[in-house]
Amino acid sequence: MNIILLGAPGSGKGTLSEFLCEKKTFTQLSTGDLFRDNISNKTDLGLRAQEFINKGKLVPDSVTNSMVEMYLNNKKKDLIFDGFPRTDDQALALDDMLKNLKEKIDQVVYLDIDESTLMGRLTGRMICQICKRSYHKINRKPLKEGICDFDNGTLVVRPDDQEDKIKIRLEAYHNQTAPLIKFYKDKIIKVDANCSPVELYNRVEKILGS
Repeated sequence: MNIILLGAPGSGKGTLSEFLCEKKTFTQLSTGDLFRDNISNKTDLGLRAQEFINKGKLVPDSVTNSMVEMYLNNKKKDLIFDGFPRTDDQALALDDMLKNLKEKIDQVVYLDIDESTLMGRLTGRMICQICKRSYHKINRKPLKEGICDFDNGTLVVRPDDQEDKIKIRLEAYHNQTAPLIKFYKDKIIKVDANCSPVELYNRVEKILGS
């Protein structure tokens, strides 16, 4: 089964992906990870992406889509797409890629959450510098302050988790990504994400089936 997680920044996509990968057979496909891997390995696509990133520009769909297509040639089943697709054009490209591999997106899980809840989550969020797992200063504290439970990485606050920048990110989400809800209207399932990470996982697990 291949699924897409849709939701605003802070809706719980990253933590839900962690749970699904740990407890099920899923593998997370994150464009952020693809960018980092290609850049660190100095692939042609990585070098092209780095040029745009260095200039503060968005990486073009042609580069991002090519990275995803290369990944799918090695693994095409039991994937969680997190952060991709972001636009209708990327969604169309992904459908074509999977169709060529005789695969498809089976379900799209939309995490529905109140904006007030999002602000509370994001302004208190901390990220491990190594594994990128998320913690929260109040709701999901690490066992040792400032240290990741899994790899002892240092926990940091993302520069874009400031309130003014969060509002800009939410605006970009509504303008670019929210229309995907309409694109995937035949496959989408809405889940109330105004809950704890464990409860959210339980809700999604029931939908996906054991």
